[in-house]
Amino acid sequence: MSTLDRARCSLKAHPWALDAAIAAGVLMCMIAGSFVTPRGNNGVTWGIRTPAALSLLLMLLSAAALVFRRRAVKTVLAVTGTLSVVESFTGDPRAPVAMSAVVALYTVAATTDRTTTLRIGLLTMTVLTAAAMLGGPLPWYAQENLAVLAWAGIGATAGDAVRSRRAFVQAIRERAERAERTREEEALRRVAEERLRIARDLHDVVAHHIALVNVQAGVAAHVMDKRPDQAKEALAHVREASRSALDELRATVGLLRQSGDPEAPTEPAPGLSRLEDLAGTFRSAGLPVDVARAGQDSDLPAAVDLAAYRIVQEALTNVQKHAGPGAKAEVSVVRVGPDIEVTVLDDGPGAPEEPGAGGGHGLLGMRERVTALGGTLTAGPRYGGGFRVHAILPLKTRTTAPGETA
Repeated sequence: MSTLDRARCSLKAHPWALDAAIAAGVLMCMIAGSFVTPRGNNGVTWGIRTPAALSLLLMLLSAAALVFRRRAVKTVLAVTGTLSVVESFTGDPRAPVAMSAVVALYTVAATTDRTTTLRIGLLTMTVLTAAAMLGGPLPWYAQENLAVLAWAGIGATAGDAVRSRRAFVQAIRERAERAERTREEEALRRVAEERLRIARDLHDVVAHHIALVNVQAGVAAHVMDKRPDQAKEALAHVREASRSALDELRATVGLLRQSGDPEAPTEPAPGLSRLEDLAGTFRSAGLPVDVARAGQDSDLPAAVDLAAYRIVQEALTNVQKHAGPGAKAEVSVVRVGPDIEVTVLDDGPGAPEEPGAGGGHGLLGMRERVTALGGTLTAGPRYGGGFRVHAILPLKTRTTAPGETA
């Protein structure tokens, strides 16, 4: 920080000292000006006349009033203006005391609005100039009288310019601060959205594969002694489901890596092209799944393709966990105009809840995925038994704005 900057900060921290210094400087200028005697076209002469005691008193009072110019700007202007008028009619020379009124007028212009400055400035210039013209032996058109008008106008104009500049700088500062807050809020929002998306993907991957592992492990334990071949087949499915879970977890966790990391996975996200493979994993776990696809769904946007796959995956996982024994599932993916409709049905009566079960995030995650794409999701029991999940995903996706209700 430079010496000038340090001095500026120190003066801002002690405004009383600054005002006192300004008042002292104005007093010195007024006293020095009171020793000047105009000599017509020959210039001025110093020291021929000395100021009267009343003039010195008026100068001292007007300078003292300037110490309070920041606390009561209009009152200080009224006081200094009154003292200037008094000095115009009683003192000789008259001009020096008006300097304090000019400084006070500058302060009013710098701290109020332009309309107030215009009204008060015109009034002050009129009163001071009229007093100077009518109050002494000099002709009304004398340069000294016109100088009062000029200096009052300069004070008002300079104060208004300073006020405008301060307002401009403050507006720029507020705009920069608002932009910084907006950037921080946007960054936090994006981080929250990314965390939510990763949590949703992790839930879908883990819930699906762990459910399959649980079913196959139960089958293996049940037939281990009597039918070891079937137990080996179930354990093979467990191994396959575990490997698939690890692969998808590796791909999902790779999203957390920094861009440009050579170890980040490059395998594409799963989509409807792997729908039959997905259904096959559930069939191997003992859940009959029928898949019906109609329309062209091979050129879907990546976000829609992934969302449709995850919805089917989570819905079938819920069927596997909650539909009960003997349940069958039907998956339908149909392209209807500008939308893709995904439907998953089951006819299961429902399995009894285990202690501590419930409170999952499956339906919530599906609804968040659909809402983020601007679609709709309905899920609930079917008439006559079973459960139905129906999602409509628009092909032209949009991102729901923060705070917007889809």
